[in-house]
Amino acid sequence: MQYSVSHHKLKLILSAQGIKGGDAGAIDKLFGGKDGYYWYGTLRDMCPEGKTLSWDNQYAMVNAIQAHENATAAEDEMPAEKPTAAHIAAISKLLADPI
Repeated sequence: MQYSVSHHKLKLILSAQGIKGGDAGAIDKLFGGKDGYYWYGTLRDMCPEGKTLSWDNQYAMVNAIQAHENATAAEDEMPAEKPTAAHIAAISKLLADPI
């Protein structure tokens, strides 16, 4: 299965659920529970405006998200966060491309 993310796709995902961009609680739930909003923000930050990032499988997608998190944390001299299994499951479901 292939996965992709763009600012447009993230907006469509929120819109389909009736969620506004600033509704942290609803975004938390949609993106896997506690800290879901953090991973939503990470996805937005890693994707250049107007571009689409895509991956051939879930493993590549998760590695790209973690690599971005690691790099950002290193810049901020903070320990990197790690998505939980619930975050990965939710993100995978939301970013999966239709067949």
